[in-house]
Amino acid sequence: MVSFDEEQAEAEALNRLQDLGLSQYEAQTLINLLRLGTGTTQDITRINGVPRTRVYEATDRLHELGFIDIQHTTPRKFTVISEETIIRMLNTQRENTITELAECLEVIGPAQPQREQFGVWTVTGREAVASRVNEFIADADEQIVYMTVDELLTDDHLDQLQAADDRGVDIYLAGISDDVQDQIQEIIPSAELFETLWEWRDTPAGSLLITDEKTALVSALVNGSSGANEIEETAIWGAGDRNSLVVVLRAIFTWRLNGEQAA
Repeated sequence: MVSFDEEQAEAEALNRLQDLGLSQYEAQTLINLLRLGTGTTQDITRINGVPRTRVYEATDRLHELGFIDIQHTTPRKFTVISEETIIRMLNTQRENTITELAECLEVIGPAQPQREQFGVWTVTGREAVASRVNEFIADADEQIVYMTVDELLTDDHLDQLQAADDRGVDIYLAGISDDVQDQIQEIIPSAELFETLWEWRDTPAGSLLITDEKTALVSALVNGSSGANEIEETAIWGAGDRNSLVVVLRAIFTWRLNGEQAA
């Protein structure tokens, strides 16, 4: 848990409330009322100089959202609901927004990203690269060639590989430690392990994935922007029978796999 002093906590809370859809003045007014419990417009403005006109607008909006109640006295008084209820309501609104967005995107799509025949695309960040790996494995119909290092093999990857195996996809794996190889073979007994031309885990390489001999992704582990101690992942990928990346990697690994199968 991150430790904040009071000033830092307020600044962070303002940012997070705005991330969740409140305006700057709505967020500041809500925080002021959390300090006060109950107060008038003048009480709210007195804390840190929020303009009175902005308080009127903000309290009306917060009342609409259900975060505060209004007592229609002269002057009007405002009281805030509990912090736990605010968090619960914000979480519900966030989930509803995501659900509505998903429904809209489903109507707009679904469409697969256009696959570039000759170009190579880049993707940066472990989460983004992992999403591409999952996507390509999920789309595979015939064959998966997958090399990676232990730290990049996630439970989601294993789930997708297992689902591909259930679909009858041929799976070839390499470049991982003996312990992880054992783990994969326990989950996916039909997966075939093959020896690579080099020690994949002894290089800065991250993952290599070829699916259906039509889609290829290669990633590398690099120093992050915030310092040498942070290791980030960046990748390139291409798709299509004539894509240069796919053609080269397909030639290398098809030859390698055919050689091992012949042996």
